[in-house]
Amino acid sequence: MRLPMKGHALMQQTRRSLLAASGLAAAGFIGVAGVPSTALADPSAREINRDVDRVLRDLYATHAKSRELGKRAVAILVFPKIIKAGFLLGGQGGYGALREQGKSVGYYSIAAASFGLQAGVQSFSYALFFMTPAALKYLKESDGWAIGSGPSVVVLDKGAAASVTSTTLTQDVYAIPFGQRGLMAGLSLEGSKITHATVTT
Repeated sequence: MRLPMKGHALMQQTRRSLLAASGLAAAGFIGVAGVPSTALADPSAREINRDVDRVLRDLYATHAKSRELGKRAVAILVFPKIIKAGFLLGGQGGYGALREQGKSVGYYSIAAASFGLQAGVQSFSYALFFMTPAALKYLKESDGWAIGSGPSVVVLDKGAAASVTSTTLTQDVYAIPFGQRGLMAGLSLEGSKITHATVTT
C-alpha cells in the first residue's frame, strides 16, 4: 500500500528531524530525557585520572580475567563514567584516559545515539584493552574511531569473560562494560564514536 504524497513527505521530514537530533545528542549539544548537556561537561585531566584509577582498581580486584588482559595489553582506554539516557531518542557519552604502562598519555570522548523504546538514566564504565600495536596506532592516528570499522572489537560481558584464556586472546581490542554490580551484559559499543579530546589539567 502506497502512502499518500502528503503522508509520505511528513514521514520523510520526521525521519530527517530524528536523525539530525540524534547527531546533536550524540555530540553532547543537547540534553536527553531531561538531562542537560552540561551533564557531559568537559572534566579536567585530574578528575578523569582519579576516576580511572578508582574504576580500574575495582575491576582488577573483582575480576581476574581483566587483570590478565591488563598484563597483556599494550594500552588500556578507560571510560570511568558513561552516561546513557533517553526516551525514544536516546544518547550516551563520556570521557576517558588512554593508559600506557600505567600512565595517561591521552584523553578521549565517546558518544552514541540510539532509537527505540527506552526510558531513564544510567551510568556505567567501559575498559578497552588494546592487544596489538597496530590497533593502538589506529586509535591515535584516526580522526575519530567509529566502532565497527578499523580494529576488531570483542565485548566481554559477564557471560563471555568467563571463557577467555591466554590462548584465545586473538582479537585487536577487548572491551569490558562494568559498573557497581560487576560486569554488565547487553551494552554494545556498536554505533559509538571515540574521538581525541582536549581537557584542562
